[in-house]
Amino acid sequence: MKGTFHPMSDKNRSETNSPEKKPPEKNVSEKTHADVDQMTFERAIEELETIVKRLEDGKVPLEESVAIYERGEALKRRCEHLLRQAEARVEKIALDASGKPKGTEPLDVK
Repeated sequence: MKGTFHPMSDKNRSETNSPEKKPPEKNVSEKTHADVDQMTFERAIEELETIVKRLEDGKVPLEESVAIYERGEALKRRCEHLLRQAEARVEKIALDASGKPKGTEPLDVK
């Protein structure tokens, strides 16, 4: 069978074990978004603004545009999460009988 692919043939086996072959890439979202969950609000919003400017310029190749758009989505979610936490903390300021702040209560944000 000339020209037929045989997954276990010596030729195909040697190609898959070739030292020139790179190991499979991590999922793009794992590789590019893993650090986002550790970012401060300021760092995340700064990077998000940079991504928006690059996309608005329209000079980014399609594949890269998709990748940075996905990262932008992850950054947006991080900023929204941090803002929700900040809002909840502000709402948890305890007031005394006269309406003056008397401290804060523990916060359970999930």
